[in-house]
Amino acid sequence: MCRERARRSYHEVSKRYTLLVSELDTSRITAALAFLQGLQLRAFGADVHGFRLNPPLPEADVIAFENVHNVSLPHDFRQFLTDIGDGGAGPFYGVFPLGKIDENFGLGTWQEDDGFVGVLSEPFPLGQEWNEIASQPSAELTEGDESEYWRQMDNFQNTYWRSSLVNGAIPICHEGCDLRIWLVLTGTQAGYLWEDRRSEYAGLKPLRLTDGSSATFARWYEAWLNDCLNSKKNDQ
Repeated sequence: MCRERARRSYHEVSKRYTLLVSELDTSRITAALAFLQGLQLRAFGADVHGFRLNPPLPEADVIAFENVHNVSLPHDFRQFLTDIGDGGAGPFYGVFPLGKIDENFGLGTWQEDDGFVGVLSEPFPLGQEWNEIASQPSAELTEGDESEYWRQMDNFQNTYWRSSLVNGAIPICHEGCDLRIWLVLTGTQAGYLWEDRRSEYAGLKPLRLTDGSSATFARWYEAWLNDCLNSKKNDQ
């Protein structure tokens, strides 16, 4: 019994390790993006990034980021930054450059523990989908006591959007309408992507691929690229 349990544990860990250290095919990605640049493909967000990448980030800059925040970036995301590009072409409106976030139809720089991004060295606190909206006041309250409604709503929003919910993670993509994707750096979810759908009161949840598996950066990015290429193929 103990041997069988140990065998299952080994295979589970091995499978997870294989998923998390998956390599990005650098030459294929750059060639595919160069091909897509010349096409007028109707892909969501392509009018913003144009299938173009920013220049790769020097290794020294990545090391400096890791040292400042006392974290290690997942291997596949690190490889993307240093070998492919520091953000640019990607799912939805593209991948943020390291340390950047959407701001006023452009990009701004986030600060750790700024009220939105949490503390990166702290473990990501969630292991399953989260959406606590029980304390959200009913709109009917505005009919009887509007000031009380807004007092309760402010309290709810402060709790619902507290930065500690995303400790150990960084925003890497904007889907529009304040919907974002976070990459977890620390804790049991390290290396996986999570969806932030709090702007539509749908909470935080693991990002799943079409096969139902949890998304790593490499698998998420390559799935998007394959969808774009398949879309072009189907148009022919």
